[in-house]
Amino acid sequence: MEVNNSEGGGGSPETPATENMTSISHHYFGDSNGSDDAISITVIESMKEDYGLFVWPCSIILAEYVWQQRSRFQGVNVVELGAGTSLPGLVAAKVGADVVLTDDSDRLEVLDNMRRVSELNNIKCEVMGLTWGVWDESIFSLRPQVILGADVLYDSSAFDNLFATVKFLLEKSPGSVFITSYHNRSGHHLIEFLMVKWGLKCVKLLDGFSFLPSWKASGLSGNIQLVEIVPSDVAKN
Repeated sequence: MEVNNSEGGGGSPETPATENMTSISHHYFGDSNGSDDAISITVIESMKEDYGLFVWPCSIILAEYVWQQRSRFQGVNVVELGAGTSLPGLVAAKVGADVVLTDDSDRLEVLDNMRRVSELNNIKCEVMGLTWGVWDESIFSLRPQVILGADVLYDSSAFDNLFATVKFLLEKSPGSVFITSYHNRSGHHLIEFLMVKWGLKCVKLLDGFSFLPSWKASGLSGNIQLVEIVPSDVAKN
């Protein structure tokens, strides 16, 4: 069973999928033999370079983590930041979380795709424009217990705005946690510096491939880590 089974991207030049540079991918969660509790998420992807509409390895890894921790997400308020194709958030919603999918307020095509994908999977998610570091009305309405972010640590110029947003949301919801997966391009020390700067701390750090099923891991590559982050004044259990 494949993790990403694209359809429409390799058709003839006359096919609508090719003309629009879009494809459909299917993502499976559960054992490779299709257990009774397994789920499938269908995602609409776009090859356009300026869109965040491609399912990157970090998204697959974070979505798998949500699936394996699914009992933790049932009935929980979840916000996904920089959601793009929204795979982790869609999995969280599928297993019983109340999910708000967010991306930059100016990326209207991405926000519209989130709505389309939610409808495609028969999942009820709220879609919201949320620009990191901008304190508009939308962010004040959020009370997440879990914040998700897949590959949101890729543009160093946006790091401070991201962590300012995360810190604000964590402080609004005592007991909440930020779970993110990222390519370890610059070393975890950069993340540690940002956490100290913004009064946050790591409570769990995992190799992204350590919990990924082998039939998924075989199709991915990279040095990917997953971290859980909380305010630094939160005591360890």
